[in-house]
Amino acid sequence: MAAVVLERAGVISLRDLPVTEALGVHDVRIRIHTVGICGSDVHYYRHGAIGPFVVRSPMILGHEAAGTIEEIGAAVTTLRVGDRVCMEPGLPDPQSRATRQGIYNLDPAVRFWATPPVHGCLRPSVVHPAAFTFKLPDNVSFGEGAMVEPLAVGLHAAQKARIKPGDIAVVLGAGPIGLVTAMAAIAGGCSQVFITDVLAPKLDLAARLGPIVPVNALTQNLSQIVREATGGWGADLVFDAVGRPEAMTQALDVLCPGGAVVLIGMPGEPLAIDVVAAQVKEARIETIFRYAHVFPRALALLGSGRINVRPLITDRYGFADSVAAFDYACQPRPESVKVQIELP
Repeated sequence: MAAVVLERAGVISLRDLPVTEALGVHDVRIRIHTVGICGSDVHYYRHGAIGPFVVRSPMILGHEAAGTIEEIGAAVTTLRVGDRVCMEPGLPDPQSRATRQGIYNLDPAVRFWATPPVHGCLRPSVVHPAAFTFKLPDNVSFGEGAMVEPLAVGLHAAQKARIKPGDIAVVLGAGPIGLVTAMAAIAGGCSQVFITDVLAPKLDLAARLGPIVPVNALTQNLSQIVREATGGWGADLVFDAVGRPEAMTQALDVLCPGGAVVLIGMPGEPLAIDVVAAQVKEARIETIFRYAHVFPRALALLGSGRINVRPLITDRYGFADSVAAFDYACQPRPESVKVQIELP
């Protein structure tokens, strides 16, 4: 079938690639409608690897997807042909210790779309387990459905933060993950979120998404702003969605005593942490890796209108223009947030 194929670092093509997927009794076959381009897709395109995951043979890209069920396995009872759905892209070993403990995202054997050597979903159709396929509410579009995957990251971070009603949070970074994390924090009970970035258009967008205060890291002092807003106490929660070396220092600086830092962004190298700065505040440090058990919550929040991801979908390309879409995603305009590809 036709697919968006990463041949090797720096080379993407739209071509036929033989992929055989038999429909099991617990599976569904889905006609893909919309696929979002993730930062990991771009990283594989540029570098051919992320940490230990190296592209050694042609690989289909894409893992943020929504589509329509066109065939169901004999044992599937919860979904029907014609249902509009989104898909959780990581499939764990159901018998693994991690899965049995409920932390299936940490299963070392998980097979995740577009993570070498597993093919992704930028192709006309895929076969996927019904257990990891979720029906979209009627008022949620395919584009919004394809945003459930990144939104799941933000929701998982919000859960790990253990938000208390009225908490004040800081999000470092106003990219796609930073923005969905800010919205997830508000939906989870935060009364106000400060978000930082160096791109004014992204900060302008953030200010329209709820009780979110944009802070331009180039021209404003985050620590001073947070301290003035909290009577010198600091933020209850800090979410790092950038993963830069200086982010941990900044997070601990603006954090209140007894607060929590949630690390979302993945640094390219080990970070030095000022342990004493963390100790004197008894800071709780949480980390996340993808997500688990949050797709139904994400869809409930989208369906109810508590979270609106439509403003984040800034650029759309047709399937025939997929290579151009990836080239654009490598060097987007400052106002761009999420690039999506729509299949015919």
